[in-house]
This record gives sequence, C-alpha cells and structure tokens, in this order.
Amino acid sequence: MQEYLAEAYRIAYYQDDNPFISTSELAQVMHVSVPAVTRMVQRLRDAGFLEHEPYRGIQLTPAGEAAALHHIRKHRLVEVFLVDVMKFGWDEVHDAADALGESISDAVVNRMAEMANHPRRCPHGEPIPGADGTMPRIIDFPLNEQEPGRTYVISRVNTHDMDKLRYLGDLHLKPGAQFSLVSRAPFSGPLQLELDSGTRMIGHELAGVLRVCSPAEFSLQ
Repeated sequence: MQEYLAEAYRIAYYQDDNPFISTSELAQVMHVSVPAVTRMVQRLRDAGFLEHEPYRGIQLTPAGEAAALHHIRKHRLVEVFLVDVMKFGWDEVHDAADALGESISDAVVNRMAEMANHPRRCPHGEPIPGADGTMPRIIDFPLNEQEPGRTYVISRVNTHDMDKLRYLGDLHLKPGAQFSLVSRAPFSGPLQLELDSGTRMIGHELAGVLRVCSPAEFSLQ
C-alpha cells in the first residue's frame, strides 16, 4: 500500500497544478494490470488515504500524502546510504532499497541520513523529503528539449534501467554533473555535450531520461 501511495505521489508531484492521476498511469509505473490497481485504489480509499473522482482520477488525502512522503524519504535515504556509505553502484540499489525500507525502523533511517551527511537528493537525483514531511520542489527539464550553447547540470535521471544507469555512469552523466550542450542534431539526432572529463555524444532518446537544471537550482535551497 505504501508503494502505491508513493508512486501516486511521485506522478502527481511532477504534474503542473494537477493533483489527480489516472489508474492506468499508476498501473503502468507499478507494472500491474488496471484491475489490480482498481482493487488497491478501493482499499486505499476505504483506509482514508485517497479520494477517487469519476473522469478525473485519484488524489491523495493529507493522510495518504503523509504516508507516501514517509515511504519516499525512507527509500531514498536507504539508496544514498547504500551508494555513499556501502559503495554499491547506483544501478544496484533501487530494488534493494525497496526491500530494506520495509524492515528497518525510522531510527535506523535517521542514523543513515546522519552518516550520509543529510543528503537532499537520492543517487538518481530525486529530492528527499525532510523529516518534517516537506518535499523540496524540483525545477528541471528533459535534456533533449534544451537549447545548445548553454551550461546545465544534470538534476535527475528518470530511469531505473540498470543497463542505462551503468552506461550513463560510464559517461560521467550523473546528477550534479555540469556540462555545456554543444549541439543537438535535427530529426531526433544525437546531442554533443562538453564535460570537464571530455566530449560526450548521447542519443536523443537516452537524453530524454536526463533532466537538467541551472547550476543554482541543483542545490534545492
């Protein structure tokens, strides 16, 4: 139930001024059938975690949002701990964090946050809610829609695909990496990036999973 709430929150978080999401969209990100989501929506509505309006979709209640943020905070802090402290690869930790997050206490998670120096983002760039339940606001855009001739910072990597994460890591294209967008070929052609470590070429489709922002916006102040 917490995972459904967390995914529902995540979808709504990145929508502009629209708190409602569709059951089909939730089914897609959860990799389950629409009937399975419908059954879970009924359970969550009966428990007071969400509301369902015909033709608009589902919306989290304050109780549902609080439960979602608690789950998201725990998951993303565990990811940071696994990468920064235990030295796992950033491509290895998503499923492990899901499993660990179900069994460890809030006290353990808070100690993980302390040992990881209270991070603001997970290894994939997603914002980490504060202990008070507040979520930092992200402003970023797909790399493959940006104009050449400007400097950007990778804000988030919007994929859990292990092969893509490993490849992007090999290219040094991780959250926090600053680069200049040199060129963007027409007709969905490749993009040329200039990093301190050298020139990188990246395909249009893969560039779409990279969300970028200005250097000032990355710190989430």
